[in-house]
Amino acid sequence: MVKRFNRIWSIAISLSLLASVPAFGDIPIVPPISGGSDNGISGPETAGPGGDNTQSGPGASTGTGNSTGTGTSAGTGNSTGPGTSAGPGATQGSGTGGSVVNTLKQPEIQAQGAVLMDAATGNLLYSKEAETKFYPASITKLMTALLVAEKCSLDDTVTFSKTAVTNLESGAVTLGLVEGDKLTVRQSLYGLLLKSANEVANGLAEHTAGSISKFADMMNARAKELGCTNTNFVNPNGLNNSNHYTTPHDMALIARAAFQNGTVSKIASTLSYQIPATQKAAARTISLGHKMLYPNDARYYQGVIGGKTGYTSLAGNTLVTCAERDGVRLIAVIMKSKSTQYTDTSALLDYGFALKSGGSQTAKWQQEGAKWYFVKNDGNRAANEWMTIDGADYWFDSDGTMATGWRHYSNDAWYYFKSGGAMASSTWVESDGQWFYLGADGAMMKNTVTPDGYTLDASGVWVK
Repeated sequence: MVKRFNRIWSIAISLSLLASVPAFGDIPIVPPISGGSDNGISGPETAGPGGDNTQSGPGASTGTGNSTGTGTSAGTGNSTGPGTSAGPGATQGSGTGGSVVNTLKQPEIQAQGAVLMDAATGNLLYSKEAETKFYPASITKLMTALLVAEKCSLDDTVTFSKTAVTNLESGAVTLGLVEGDKLTVRQSLYGLLLKSANEVANGLAEHTAGSISKFADMMNARAKELGCTNTNFVNPNGLNNSNHYTTPHDMALIARAAFQNGTVSKIASTLSYQIPATQKAAARTISLGHKMLYPNDARYYQGVIGGKTGYTSLAGNTLVTCAERDGVRLIAVIMKSKSTQYTDTSALLDYGFALKSGGSQTAKWQQEGAKWYFVKNDGNRAANEWMTIDGADYWFDSDGTMATGWRHYSNDAWYYFKSGGAMASSTWVESDGQWFYLGADGAMMKNTVTPDGYTLDASGVWVK
């Protein structure tokens, strides 16, 4: 199995935040398809990914991808005294009093969708509706710029066709180009990312692929290469179209690749650029739309190295931001915002940099009979909340018991927690002879194709 990304959830979620985090429903400890055993697994435990109830999946060769994971590590129940147990999720029982946990409070994000990604690893440090489809608006142009930078010479000449300069909606931002105007690819990319000019996006698409529709096909193919699973582009500029959408998670993958490209990164961090005179417009200076790069702006954020803004009536405000401090690079994506995109982004970046700089302390596991609990730094047991402990995600039920087996979110998403408590992700689980796939965020996938090419029906069952 290819493990794409781990979802990272905050620990110590306060009661005030619980309303913004999807809550488990009745928490049935049953498999998502009726008829299975009480732990959702039929037959003996196997040594699949995670070390217990997960397996290598349909079609995998015997033993391929199997490993002993942290969920069944030594140390379970082998305490040498109060508070010294390594706990069910610790590695090889080597803990000496506790586990490393994230003690930072997650930011309260107002936008409908958002993610914060560690650009070095691809891990999500924060997510809100990460896999929900939204209209991206002009942050689409990061994918356009990435493809053009990868496929074209910067000194090539782009000749703008009638289709390029007229295939726009009313009120769309433009550079004032008319049919027959010529710019270099380099000049066009500045017009694309600084001015967010929509006819420039069309012209670059035609120059690169021959037509806008063929360029859209290239965009979708590149998105799949980057690991995007819920993205469909139909134009290079992000203007309103019901079939043009992406998710915060997918957009972060695209932005991560875009800011790894030297050309895109340089242009998207430039504050101003002069476009030469064209047929009906004098030479003009254009400015970057992203406000967090301007030192004299109240929205300035130290460490931001580039980004892209977006807005349409359907998309609302969207914003992509790349920031780096002390060698830590973060990607923040905001979608469907009502004018809070900059404050949301600042909150995400503050949280991410604090998290990466060591916002952690020591807490401890407790065992009572067969049940495990986790005592937080404030002395209270974790209850009705997520926690990230030693790099793994755990759920603690309302009585504080560490969850194992299947759990059902009130939003109809299923999750599986291994016998050691760690949430399973990017792996297969077998229940009563049926196979289910848990995505990168841990949610059971439905009515789609898995990263390794298997079809799942509307109930999440592998279609053999």
